[in-house]
Amino acid sequence: MTDQRVLPRPLILLLCTAGAVVTLAGVKAVGSILGPVLLALVLVMAVSPVRTRLDARGAPGWLQVAIPLAIVLALLLGMMAVLTLSVAQLAGLAPTYGDQFGEIVAQLRGFAARLGIGGPQIDQAIRSFDPGKVFTFVQGFASGLLGAFSGLVLIVVLLLAMCLDARSFATVLAHGAASRPKLVAALDDFAHKTRRYLVVSTVFGLVCAALDAAALWALGVPLPLLWGVLALITNYIPNIGFVIGLVPPALLGLLEGGFETMLLVIAAYIAINFVVQSLIQPKFLGDAVGLSTTVTFLSLIVWAFVLGPLGALLAIPLSLLVRALLIDSDPRGGWAAALVSGEPPQGEPGREPPDQEDRGDREPAPPAAPGTAPPSGASAVP
Repeated sequence: MTDQRVLPRPLILLLCTAGAVVTLAGVKAVGSILGPVLLALVLVMAVSPVRTRLDARGAPGWLQVAIPLAIVLALLLGMMAVLTLSVAQLAGLAPTYGDQFGEIVAQLRGFAARLGIGGPQIDQAIRSFDPGKVFTFVQGFASGLLGAFSGLVLIVVLLLAMCLDARSFATVLAHGAASRPKLVAALDDFAHKTRRYLVVSTVFGLVCAALDAAALWALGVPLPLLWGVLALITNYIPNIGFVIGLVPPALLGLLEGGFETMLLVIAAYIAINFVVQSLIQPKFLGDAVGLSTTVTFLSLIVWAFVLGPLGALLAIPLSLLVRALLIDSDPRGGWAAALVSGEPPQGEPGREPPDQEDRGDREPAPPAAPGTAPPSGASAVP
């Protein structure tokens, strides 16, 4: 018998962790190239049902490429126009509130004095409260996205190439389902979940953006349309997107109408987003993402660190892609899939095939007697 040596599980874990760190470092190094590639991939998958319907109706091949490409380009150009306008307006907005900021600092200092709180430390903390830093952060976020979209020529070429190859790629996957069923099923599930996530997030993001803009207009906050668009964009950022979209209009409400207006802005945003995103949206989205809250938040941190603002927007699709390639395509990945989704694995406990280490720890079964059938659960093939 051959001596099968199995690496200890802690060593395997360390090697996998080291490989993940090296891979993420490489992705970060080529983020300026890989970011547009991943963006193009997600956009092509989002409009792939359009190509499928055109193909079912017998549309010519050039039309199956032209219409999805036109839809994606319209979305990209519209987002670039909005981001360009946002950066320009934010650049000229912050300096106009210098007097209001001085009044707010004086009010905070007087309020602290009435509470018996004073001293140079408190004064320094109040003076360090600079609303311009918030505008700078939002402007930097918009500029980062605009920089990711600035390579429009590269994105258009990638979109055209992917749209041209979409039909042949689907054919290859269909033929590969017999030899690699788990991998093909995992990729198909990834595409389905990504499309459903994007469609549902876009629809409810538009609803939230319209209601937020209407509330800001009613409260007299400047640039309500701009902040509504920001709410739509940040809706794709999990966990903290709501906060990013809330801070600038709340701060403008403070500078424009005082603390009462700021509190009304916060209350309106919380009420709108709670009803739409916490009560209604989950009924339509369901478990389309397949990621637990902790994994979603960690994926946001990782992808934002690796790819910047674009990584924050694509955190969910990229995490779904990693899950499809590393977990769902593995026949023994049921336990890991349950771990990242936060749901119990399907089937009876203990029925999952043992891994290589478990098989290596067991004694081989004795050979069956000549002419007898192998024991139940054993393979007849040596």
